[in-house]
Amino acid sequence: MIGYLNLFLRLSIWFLLTADFSILNISLGIAIAFLLPGLNKTPSRLQDWLRVFWEIVVAVPQAYWEAIEIMVSPHNQEEITLERVKPQRTPGLIFLDIFLITFTPKTVVVKYHEEGWYEVHKINRS
Repeated sequence: MIGYLNLFLRLSIWFLLTADFSILNISLGIAIAFLLPGLNKTPSRLQDWLRVFWEIVVAVPQAYWEAIEIMVSPHNQEEITLERVKPQRTPGLIFLDIFLITFTPKTVVVKYHEEGWYEVHKINRS
């Protein structure tokens, strides 16, 4: 099941990059998704995937709210913080975590450290 989620993630990224749903592009996307290394390197749980997808669904209204806050009141303070990666994350889940952090307008992941840290740039109200 988890292998299918990794495959689905790779195909989703492929279709977002190409924006083409022709038979040839679908075939190329499937071939590339299978040829990319690392499909079964680290085991992950379905519960982790479902939790991340739920956090993405919750992040959509949060992103709109933060965008309105930025337009209404100035955010002049900036800070860079280190956030710990949740334990036993697969590369696909790490990608989704980075996407989730970067999706909201007030935060962006600047760098991922292999030791298990995200370097996150945040803006705050003064």
